[in-house]
Amino acid sequence: MRLQAYTPSPPASNRLALRPRRRQLISLTPLIDVVFILLVFFMLASSFLDWRSIELNTPGTSQGGERLEGTLLIDIRPDGLRLSGETLSPEALILRVVELLAKDPERRILVRPADGVVMQETVTLLDSLSAAGVTDLSLIAPSAN
Repeated sequence: MRLQAYTPSPPASNRLALRPRRRQLISLTPLIDVVFILLVFFMLASSFLDWRSIELNTPGTSQGGERLEGTLLIDIRPDGLRLSGETLSPEALILRVVELLAKDPERRILVRPADGVVMQETVTLLDSLSAAGVTDLSLIAPSAN
């Protein structure tokens, strides 16, 4: 009888190491799913409000020589609102403007925000004046004081 030496086979981990590994393909399906879910989320979370615009008269080259008699000047300052130099609350200012426009509907209104005034205050006042029926409304730059 002849004896042969036993040689064990290589372990399974070595057998796998001997074979060339195949690269796994990255699937784009989950990425596309996430993009569509985000798209739907932002579409549903967005608000599509009906934005209102405020009509303003912009100064042109021909407006330099216009008469300013009877024009109302509203100053928006950090300490409050002033109508032709008189400090008023926003409600009182709107009432006074409506009262003055009832006497003379052709009156022009100039709104001048001061430096340091938050833009939202100016927009709120312009919106309130527009809602009160003011049609001849102009926004002017602050004076250089």
